[in-house]
Amino acid sequence: MLTKYGLDVAIPILIIALAVVLIGLFTSNLPVRIILIVLGASAFLFTLNFFRDPDRTTPTVEGGIISPADGKIVNISEVEETEYLGGKAKQVCIFMSPLNVHVNRYPVNGTVEYFRYVEGQFVPAFEDKSSDLNERTHIGINTGNFKLLFKQIAGFVARRIVCPIEVGDSAIAGERFGMIKFGSRVDVLMPLDADVQVKMDQEVVAGETVLAVVKQ
Repeated sequence: MLTKYGLDVAIPILIIALAVVLIGLFTSNLPVRIILIVLGASAFLFTLNFFRDPDRTTPTVEGGIISPADGKIVNISEVEETEYLGGKAKQVCIFMSPLNVHVNRYPVNGTVEYFRYVEGQFVPAFEDKSSDLNERTHIGINTGNFKLLFKQIAGFVARRIVCPIEVGDSAIAGERFGMIKFGSRVDVLMPLDADVQVKMDQEVVAGETVLAVVKQ
């Protein structure tokens, strides 16, 4: 299944890719025919893979913070977060390569209490400074027991963040809420007493992997 958040990009690319393959099939020059077919087929398959949107089964964990993105853990640290959490926080950063599923999911149940879009640069998303320099959205959720802030961060290739949510929206852990197109990063900032369940370089799955647990 293709994600609804990427149909505006995926469908035109798929049509163009198929057209290139068809042109290649009717081209008499063999080397040109092979090149066109390979290019068209590669673009078609890459697009299907990038915009795929598989179903996920979200675990029920009291105080659990579920990964909002597929990818690899590239940073686990303590930071000062004064924008929404109002003090020291634990941060878990997930790098999403172009081969990962790029649909993002809510990490907790609660209410969207804070939202901010920040225009910025396109530093490679695996670099820590991308959190402060790149185009991004900041989303704050109040679970009733604790607050959580997470950021969708555009990368060097990703230049389109899709996040059609508003303050006041209900968040359900594991439910889809948007995506970042073509490689990116998601930072999750949580209470300082959160017990982080993941390790550096670990691969995580959106809507399934438990990043941390906050004592209730």
